[in-house]
Amino acid sequence: MKTNLVIALTCTLTACNTPQPQAETEVMKPVKKIAEAGWLVGTWSGNSGERSNYEIWEKYNDSTFVGRSYSIQVGDTVSSESIRLVQQGEIINYIPTVEGQNNDMPVTFTLISSDSNKLIFENPAHDFPQRITYRMVSHDSLIAEISGLINGEPHAQEFPMRRVE
Repeated sequence: MKTNLVIALTCTLTACNTPQPQAETEVMKPVKKIAEAGWLVGTWSGNSGERSNYEIWEKYNDSTFVGRSYSIQVGDTVSSESIRLVQQGEIINYIPTVEGQNNDMPVTFTLISSDSNKLIFENPAHDFPQRITYRMVSHDSLIAEISGLINGEPHAQEFPMRRVE
């Protein structure tokens, strides 16, 4: 009888000391998902002075969007970049590769803030821009903005665009 009581007491104490899983609300922390940026998918176009600007976004898979951005001025392509929007765990990165810049190597900007109609990516170590923002104005309208410091002075350039597809 004493042996059964000792075994029962040992099992009870062991069970009480075994770490229990955290409450579901703590374990299931909300994670920003790349799917929340789905409003970017499509073809966008806008004009900045004599330039026509275009961005084309596609969903590649559940963790990656791919994009292409280019500007045409007087019939010539004056800038072009390929872009990847990639979710790795809880981190979402905007990774452009701009032809003729950074030795044609990609630069990573990390999502620092987002809501249902705004994405803000930042790379404070980059020369310019240090910040890239996309803001959905309506289902068929967005504003892309690059901003940061040039020689210690703040600069920003907006690219308003309309959905064409």
